[in-house]
Amino acid sequence: MPSFDTVLEPDLVELRNAVDQTTKEIGTRFDFKGSSARVEMTEKGKDREMVLHADSDFQIAQVVDILVGKLSKRGVDVRFLDLTAKIEKAGGDKVRQQVMVKTGIDSESAKKIQALVKASKLKVQAQIQGDVVRVTGAKRDELQMAIQHLRKSLTDLPLSFTNFRE
Repeated sequence: MPSFDTVLEPDLVELRNAVDQTTKEIGTRFDFKGSSARVEMTEKGKDREMVLHADSDFQIAQVVDILVGKLSKRGVDVRFLDLTAKIEKAGGDKVRQQVMVKTGIDSESAKKIQALVKASKLKVQAQIQGDVVRVTGAKRDELQMAIQHLRKSLTDLPLSFTNFRE
């Protein structure tokens, strides 16, 4: 039976390259001269997190702007970043912001995808398998229409579709 997997997975190599380019540009820009502005990326298992450091809220905004520009040039969707965390004081006059990198579909989004597939009235079924949603159907055309429906309906998630099988 034909199937595909719906996943939420950024290109980690391009993400790392964008962080490295951001760090390099911060080091060469005149407005960051003598500041403690930097970007750190940590990986704990599947979870990835960036910590943006700077001297002021304005500089944090500048670092975010540079990072977003580098990500878009490298073809990494900016929707993978969770930029909603508050800017916090980090000793002295320094500030920092934690930015989570979204990987894997959380249970709430998986249920939403499953409901959308069911509501589409297509002859396909969706199963939640951990942080992946597998969609199966009898016809390949139905699966392609399900992909189009999911892309159109879920604009807040940068979904990708892998493991397409006949």
